[in-house]
Amino acid sequence: MKLKKPIINLLEQLEFVIDHLTNEQYTQPVKLLSHSSIGQHTRHILEFFIELYKGYESGVVDYDKRIRNHAIESDKNAAISTLYQIADNLAKPDKSFILQVEYETEADHRAEVVTNYLRELVYNMEHTVHHMALIRIGVNAVSELDIPEEFGVAASTLKYRKACAQ
Repeated sequence: MKLKKPIINLLEQLEFVIDHLTNEQYTQPVKLLSHSSIGQHTRHILEFFIELYKGYESGVVDYDKRIRNHAIESDKNAAISTLYQIADNLAKPDKSFILQVEYETEADHRAEVVTNYLRELVYNMEHTVHHMALIRIGVNAVSELDIPEEFGVAASTLKYRKACAQ
């Protein structure tokens, strides 16, 4: 599966950063992130993958109804363990299923969209990069950790930067 390697790369980058923070830094609310923590952003990333795996089995994915596992946001070791579980479960055959979405806050406005596993992996990969960019801001606010340049940057942006440098 061509998507496995780039997703593993993102998960390894995330693990590196989490592993180099103290648990206090990992759970500290960050003003620049609307008082959310690095742990909360990490939990959010990982729960989307978890929900995708549940939906793969049931035939319906609903990211809004994911179970919030507060152990992932409050214990960096639990987060790292979950990262490994996600990495171990990436390789699945593509198959179609239903994505349930709701974008209205005032009314029941649910919609169902036909999707597939590979498309949702792409979505989760982009979603991960986006939250890693926010995590970068959080890490810079709570620690002196030197974060790798590619952390939280889309592959297309990295390619563009490389082409411009040449």
